[in-house]
Amino acid sequence: MKLQRLFSTVFIIAMFASVGLKAQEGYIPTQENLDNREWFQDNKYGLFVHWGVYSIMGGGGDQGIAEWIMDHKNIPVGQYEKLPAAFNPTQFDPAEWVSMVKKAGMKYITITSKHHDGFAMYDSRVSDYNVVDATPYGKDILGMLKKECDKQGIKLFFYHSQLDWHHPDYFPIGRTGTKIEGRTQSGDFNTYIDYMNTQLSELLTQYGEIGGIWFDGMWDKPDADWRLAETYALIHKHQPGALIGSNHHKMPYPGEDFMMFERDLPGENSMGFNKTGISDHVPLEMCETMNGSWGFNIVDQNYKSVDRLIKTMVRAAGYGANFLLNTGPMSNGKIQPENVDTLMAIGQWLETYGDAIYGTRKGPVRPQEWGATTTKGNVVYVHVLDHKGGKLEIPGMESKVKSAVFFDDGSSAEVKKTKKGVVITLPAEKLKPIDTIVVLTMK
Repeated sequence: MKLQRLFSTVFIIAMFASVGLKAQEGYIPTQENLDNREWFQDNKYGLFVHWGVYSIMGGGGDQGIAEWIMDHKNIPVGQYEKLPAAFNPTQFDPAEWVSMVKKAGMKYITITSKHHDGFAMYDSRVSDYNVVDATPYGKDILGMLKKECDKQGIKLFFYHSQLDWHHPDYFPIGRTGTKIEGRTQSGDFNTYIDYMNTQLSELLTQYGEIGGIWFDGMWDKPDADWRLAETYALIHKHQPGALIGSNHHKMPYPGEDFMMFERDLPGENSMGFNKTGISDHVPLEMCETMNGSWGFNIVDQNYKSVDRLIKTMVRAAGYGANFLLNTGPMSNGKIQPENVDTLMAIGQWLETYGDAIYGTRKGPVRPQEWGATTTKGNVVYVHVLDHKGGKLEIPGMESKVKSAVFFDDGSSAEVKKTKKGVVITLPAEKLKPIDTIVVLTMK
């Protein structure tokens, strides 16, 4: 395993060097980092949390806005700065949150430390524009959550926006927030990067060991000098085991430890901005909403069904990707009951079928319309998500099958080897509403 990891690391360095990207060239992950990558891939399922002062406005009555309301409603900087004075989430209970996460079968949380509006949800010393200094609540939300995560054995990752509509040195203005009044018409971008790196240093030194940093917003100024080499080296210096990922919709840059796909399965560009390949050398993750919004949106009731979300998670696992499922807490600190119900239902499903998800890697066959495959050692789990029963042909299964049983009751399944792969017989009475799993032990 260590030799395979070393070969993979050398390959990654050579691959990145060949394309000449300006990032952490020559980056060699520590053993702790590599171990954390394995942990990440084994645990498969996490909660994404988009929470900030924007939750007060509940999306402003429009579908899908939420955390983007400052941009979409062109709220002047001076007016938006009044929101923190009304943010007082007295019903925020980190123990309740983390207990819910565990019951849902999730193994980690990724929460917004700062979104595009520039407001920090933790005790930042470099700026008073934060939840401790600018709100009547006056408590370090990330610190409280981290303490509870440590207590209950859940890893915590920090989402951090590189884009900032509030900071005066985020200049020149990028693609977004161009009509927001009060944004300065001058500034020094290097000063802004210094500020951002200082805030990152705070996140990396104030809360103990974290899972990693989930970057977003570089797409706002794709041609800017983001000084990635400096930023990534800073993170890896403070916390060598922390995983770095960036939602830039490109192949991983040197220094990045995992690759994410926003509201898309890897390689399936339904959103129009995931126009990239799939890395074979770092862990993968896809993130998805439970309705159409990331942050709390009071009018968005377009909730995805439990069946749909489970099937998305299974297909993600079939690509070898984690599933990061989002919730947007309300401004009082509570998570929407509809979201809690969905998470509990998925958790119940995982109590029964989790062995076919946790600890697995991508299967020998790319996910198809009928379903997906996952592997664990010499076992292949065939997840049949959409099939009417009868013969299921699976081309590409090259290894010979030693035994085949249905996951639910352990009864034998009929499997025949063909020149193209295998054919599995699925009796109608064996089909399950969400996922019919056939367990193949390979020779």
